[in-house]
Amino acid sequence: MLDLSTTNVFLGVLAVVVLASVGLFVVDPGSTTPDPVVFDDTVPVGLTLEAERGLDDDVELPRTQVFYSQYRYVVGYYGVETFVETQRQPEHEQRFGYPMTVYVSDYSDTGVELTEEGHPTADRQPGWTDAESTWFVVDSDAVTPHGKTVVPFSDREDAAAFTDEHGGTVHDWASILETRFDGDDATVARDRVDDRHQQADERIETAEPLADRPTSIVVGDDTETIQEAIEEAPANTTIEIPEGTYEETIEIDRPVTLAGDGDVTLRGDGNGTVATVIADRVAITGLEIDGVGNVTTEGRELPVDFDDDAWDAAPTQFYAGTDAGIATYAADELLVQDVRIDTPASGIITYAGADIVIRDVTVSGPEDPSDGLAGVLSFQSASVIEASTYQGGSNGIYLYRSPTTVIRENTLEGNRLGIHLMHTDDALLADNVLRGQQNTGIYIMTGPQRNAVVGNTVRETATGLSPGGSDTYVAENSLVENELGLRVDTTASIYENNVVAGNDVGAAVSTILPTNRVVGNDFVANGEHATASAGPLRIWSHGGDGNYWQGGAGVADGDRADRSYTPTDAIDSRLHRTDGTQTLARAPALQALAGLEGSVPGMRTGSIVDQAPTCEPNNPDLLERTGWADHAWPCYETTRTITHD
Repeated sequence: MLDLSTTNVFLGVLAVVVLASVGLFVVDPGSTTPDPVVFDDTVPVGLTLEAERGLDDDVELPRTQVFYSQYRYVVGYYGVETFVETQRQPEHEQRFGYPMTVYVSDYSDTGVELTEEGHPTADRQPGWTDAESTWFVVDSDAVTPHGKTVVPFSDREDAAAFTDEHGGTVHDWASILETRFDGDDATVARDRVDDRHQQADERIETAEPLADRPTSIVVGDDTETIQEAIEEAPANTTIEIPEGTYEETIEIDRPVTLAGDGDVTLRGDGNGTVATVIADRVAITGLEIDGVGNVTTEGRELPVDFDDDAWDAAPTQFYAGTDAGIATYAADELLVQDVRIDTPASGIITYAGADIVIRDVTVSGPEDPSDGLAGVLSFQSASVIEASTYQGGSNGIYLYRSPTTVIRENTLEGNRLGIHLMHTDDALLADNVLRGQQNTGIYIMTGPQRNAVVGNTVRETATGLSPGGSDTYVAENSLVENELGLRVDTTASIYENNVVAGNDVGAAVSTILPTNRVVGNDFVANGEHATASAGPLRIWSHGGDGNYWQGGAGVADGDRADRSYTPTDAIDSRLHRTDGTQTLARAPALQALAGLEGSVPGMRTGSIVDQAPTCEPNNPDLLERTGWADHAWPCYETTRTITHD
């Protein structure tokens, strides 16, 4: 017989062991007035990795650390304002309990000053002071990379002196808790989806006239080579390239359009990039490009000004200067359209560009997904990448520090990583189809903010979707027949109306903070619907609404099941796979225990509970399109079983 109490104790011990190995401080439940801990030992929130790495070494941002009554780890907040707004969320106390002790940075006697950007610096690292006895300067010139910040002082006179020099007003703790601070969250990412589409449409509208410039030169008639035509063509005109193969590499340094007429191939010599663009308002249309060099790392010097002292200068140089069919540098309002590229390295590289449009492009990379670099490699470039196909190679589309980029309606197949984001905020990934990625279909890493992943389909991939960072919006995606459908590695994010079907594991939670809202999703025909790593109980319902779990609903109570569902529970996890577990799950003793553990975060670790599972799929049309709709059944069918292959 399975001893559930012993199992839960073991999981709790395992959680402590695992988390201790990565340096997190575990709260002693018997301590009512704990001492502050080293900030690096907290679970930190409120600052992206890009922002942190971009700070000067002498910057000392205000910080807060909080000991909660029902959360076993100390949470570290960058900024007092981050904590204040977070604890105001209605579900916060349910997840964490109440704050037992709050410490904040103490800038008294530190010689605090502000940089030109407004970041606080100090002669020594600020210590910690109890928030209740601290004075706070609000609305001064002090900022973090994410906006205005509150500066705490243990001495009121020091706070007043700071306002004399840098503005603002002095508040006590009670006043701070009543103050409203502006801040974006996952609802902002959700609400901006339509705006992002509109922004993409506007970029396309700006770029489209580049394809209709008047013809000034016809290669073969007026010049012998494409490069000669570029050097002679007046600005804002079109160079027409008749059908044929042109064996040359080119550099475009003026605002012109290259337009292939018929079957046109631009063929490099297999050594370097074929077409380099260093001017604004360039268009390349109607070409096939091959003969690309095979350099994918340790790229050559960039052909534009480059900040060698930037925090990420090394990786930028390492990749942005590598070989591609088309490589653009500091080139704004670029249009690449109706282009086919065969490459052993990258298809298109963009660096430091704005309002770039890449559409109706096909990039064929190496068949081996461990080779090559990217179909599109975008460095610090705001782009629209749409209606294109990327096959093979290490990355289908790779964004690096490219905020507000829109990637939509593309097809990606056979890559190692399909769509890969690093240090990229506020992007929209919408309506893309991905299949057969060796590692991950969509992978967002390095802690960015406010990305939206909407309406994508990922099939037959090791991991379908792995979004990271915070305030991410993940909705209406179909994650089907993958080894792992969804990896939940975000904080303060919204996952809603997704279909997770036919995967070996539907969802796996690895984040330590239980701050995500997971509601309105459908889990159907997965080997395991969901798993969770060590950490607190995660509650996957909100405002009386939950998710649909095939096999786990039980008996109907209106449009909801009459009991909660825990996909990580030894019995609940088998409800859709093993006959007889429905009867065992309804045993009075087990239901009472589940109800208690499902309502108190401190009672269960490494677990997920849905307090309001639905009786019917929440997204029937989307589920129907996945091909797994006939594996769903309503609450009253309590004994039906499927076989999962």
